Amino acid sequence: MARSTLEQWRMFKAVAEHGGFHQAAEVVYKSQSTIHHAVHKLEQTLDVQLFQVEGRKTLLTAAGEQLLRRINFLLTEAERMENVALNLKAGVESRLSIAVDEAFPRDLLYQTLAAVSAEYPLIRIELLETILSGANELLSQGKAEIAVSPFTLPDNLSEDLCQIEFVAVAGPQHPLTQPRRELTLEELKNCRQIVLRDSAQQQKKDVGWLGSEQRWTVSHVATSIELLRKNLGFAWLPRHAVQPFLDNGELLPLLLPRGSSRTFTFYLNFNDADTLGPVARSFIGHLRYLTSL
Repeated sequence: MARSTLEQWRMFKAVAEHGGFHQAAEVVYKSQSTIHHAVHKLEQTLDVQLFQVEGRKTLLTAAGEQLLRRINFLLTEAERMENVALNLKAGVESRLSIAVDEAFPRDLLYQTLAAVSAEYPLIRIELLETILSGANELLSQGKAEIAVSPFTLPDNLSEDLCQIEFVAVAGPQHPLTQPRRELTLEELKNCRQIVLRDSAQQQKKDVGWLGSEQRWTVSHVATSIELLRKNLGFAWLPRHAVQPFLDNGELLPLLLPRGSSRTFTFYLNFNDADTLGPVARSFIGHLRYLTSL
């Protein structure tokens, strides 16, 4: 059981940071005698001298300096605990789980998360990265409060969020880009296609053209891009994800007579708006705003 109190440590910190008992009293709105008594009691309890007086100056001892460094962390954590309690009392969630498809633009997502964290700095955010129907499955299982998905929510309302373009690409040394020419369907069928695995565990979906006789299935957009850069296949991937590699020539767009570019609608999904807390509503509001720009 601790023999000292947080209030005593707060008084100690005030004296240390403001250079004396009189100065601390003016800052914390306590009498000088109250602060002096609290610090003296602390020194007695710990059996260590925290301050020494030199002329008109009140200076920390070596032990006081060491304890000040540690007490700053303790007092910060105590303040955080109090704020969490206040948030809970006000109905603010302590945690928010969001399932987001990997094809959704990262910049928009990160800007949204930063805005929410600025508004609710103590919130714990769990980001669940999914592929295809995985986001909606996590939402239906209660593992996420919000889903950003390329599919609408069955038996519920889904909100159009944004359009995302997917482009057919391959590496500069891949047979489909050497030489540069308009490709035929047969040429595509004879080359390896890199496809993304649906992260859902139950009702998985296949999306897009899957006519290639050879196929490698991966779990992440980044893995697909890495394979393409090594000229190991071709794929349709979000333009925002591959644009830097198109710009520097590490990937090239495939020249197809049709279907080289596809646009998919992404949806904002949640089960019951009335059950969403302030943090979830903040995330939704910021995401709506940023995708509308």
